[in-house]
Amino acid sequence: MFIEPSLSGGRRGWIEVVCGSMFSGKTEELIRRLKRAKIANLKVEIFKPHVDTRYDVENIVSHDENKILSTPLESSQQILLLATDVDVVGIDEAQFFDEELPNVCEQLALRGIRVIVAGLDMDFQGRPFGPIPQLLAKADYITKLHAICVKCGNIANNSYRKVAGGNTVLLGEKDLYEPRCRHCYHENN
Repeated sequence: MFIEPSLSGGRRGWIEVVCGSMFSGKTEELIRRLKRAKIANLKVEIFKPHVDTRYDVENIVSHDENKILSTPLESSQQILLLATDVDVVGIDEAQFFDEELPNVCEQLALRGIRVIVAGLDMDFQGRPFGPIPQLLAKADYITKLHAICVKCGNIANNSYRKVAGGNTVLLGEKDLYEPRCRHCYHENN
């Protein structure tokens, strides 16, 4: 369980990363943490990549249809311009941002901002995905979530793509992907 650090002794920023496979609850956890920050009367800004339009153009939406308003962006550098006078910055689907995202998060944390980032740590081929590996290296707190394997019921750490070919980025849900454990994932790859 994640315990939120205290802000006593001055305002200090940090980076939290919530990662895992598809259907593991990353966005749900991000929304939960952001709503708690709002309840605490903290100023919150939320961002997502403009390419993520699966459920909504502006809202971050979990698979359980829990949602929170966000600002879609084309570049991680835009976060630095828009995250002024805030206490907390939330970033969803971080794997779709550019490679500058870890540096942007570092700059925000140095400003005294709590940065909460959610994203896939591996692509459908089981390789590290986008800027997430560098974010994990810079993170003060890491939460790795797991889904349930649709084949055997064990914990799932992989996002199995049910259709062949295509680019690394193929936006889709249960129609294109399913969570699988290591064994069931490699059984078909």
